[in-house]
This record gives sequence, C-alpha cells and structure tokens, in this order.
Amino acid sequence: MRFMLQTEAMDPILRKYNGFEEMKADEYRYWQRRPAHEGIDAVEEMIEAAYELKGWEMEPDVPRLERPFVRLPCPWR
Repeated sequence: MRFMLQTEAMDPILRKYNGFEEMKADEYRYWQRRPAHEGIDAVEEMIEAAYELKGWEMEPDVPRLERPFVRLPCPWR
C-alpha cells in the first residue's frame, strides 16, 4: 500500500443539508478544526476578492483586517 502526501487542495465534497442551521453548524465545525492562520488567510482572500469586484486596487503597504472605529451607545450610562 502506498501513501501520498497531498500538497494541493482536496477535491470538493458535496453534502446535502436539511436546513441552513445544519449547514452553518458543519461550516463552524470545519473552521474550528483548521489552524488559525488558515482562517486568517481565507479572510484575506475574501477581502481581496471584494476589492476586485469593486474595481479597487489594494495597496501593498496597507495593513489588512483593519476595523473601523465605531462608537456604540452604552445602555447603562
């Protein structure tokens, strides 16, 4: 028996879900099993795709995953 080290992405697996909640739970379990750096890479990939869809160019020196500063009202003040 021979084993091969897989260096590329696996072939897609098709699954049938009975509802949206079941699909999201499976997706959550998937990302919980992956290393943190893979999740960050996936987010960066989505950001780049969003920029391309809008026709914007990403500047190479701009830090990624910036959060906007939003002031939310505090209900107990």
